[in-house]
Amino acid sequence: MKRIKLNLQEKEIEKDLLEGTYTPVNKQDFHVISQAIARRKKDSVLNIRINSHDLESIKQKARNIGVKYQTFISEILHKVAL
Repeated sequence: MKRIKLNLQEKEIEKDLLEGTYTPVNKQDFHVISQAIARRKKDSVLNIRINSHDLESIKQKARNIGVKYQTFISEILHKVAL
């Protein structure tokens, strides 16, 4: 079975679930959350060329916050696209 690597926030959620301290949400909040997740679904591929120094800087910043650099870039693009 493939083991999924969790980021820091996901690890906190998993810890809360295992400890029984995770708080469920009502149906309306669940619907809002599920719609937000659906809007964030990644369904396109983008290939770009980038300066190697910029890429190393992005990778370092991603490591500092505990996410993969592709995810970090995707989040940056999402914020700019809003």
